[in-house]
Amino acid sequence: MRKIKGRMDESILVCAYYGPNGERLIKRGHKLATLLDCPLYVLTVDPLPYDKFDADKSSYVDRWKELAEELDVEAFFLRDNERRPSAKVIAEVAYDLNITQIIIGQTPQNRWEEITKGSFANALLREITFIDVHIVSVDRTIKGAEDTTFEKGVLGYLRKDGDNYRLSFASSVDNHYEGIFYKEIGTDFNNGIFKFVRDGKTYQVHVEDDRITDQIQTPPNYKQ
Repeated sequence: MRKIKGRMDESILVCAYYGPNGERLIKRGHKLATLLDCPLYVLTVDPLPYDKFDADKSSYVDRWKELAEELDVEAFFLRDNERRPSAKVIAEVAYDLNITQIIIGQTPQNRWEEITKGSFANALLREITFIDVHIVSVDRTIKGAEDTTFEKGVLGYLRKDGDNYRLSFASSVDNHYEGIFYKEIGTDFNNGIFKFVRDGKTYQVHVEDDRITDQIQTPPNYKQ
């Protein structure tokens, strides 16, 4: 993180997020940057402020910083407390740094999943031009009797965000619903499903980049 590489016609940005795959992506980016003899940058984006990270998330970020130092990465960026979609933040950083190649991680999707849920890669591609995107396929490491596609559920909350809701992991009076978030295995962003109970019924909604993609109807007499 101290010297600028000699070759400046290429530059690489690795986008890492909470989970075990961030280190793998950084190492992949380092190998590519070494081959091209070009600068390497690492970015992580999170909607929570850093002081609200739980112990696991903080340990991942600390490890990525250590790894960036070990690999002589030009700079490690943590964009915390970020309200915008991650794809927009990544695009902004990429253009500011004159990035030519971006590395992200994503679980393989079949065609039906892509049609019904979309993908983070497609969202990012809509935000950038003239930048190559490398999608590192992540193996699904947790398997049961059936091929499980979600990590173990964690406590989460839904908080009003405009006309819909945003996923949060911080307890607050602003939260509307409490439930369990099941993150897709392999994705480096908060994509998955959120289950909660309302009026004795269980509801399930899709989460994409911390935002709820399904409409949740506010029940009558609900206090905002």
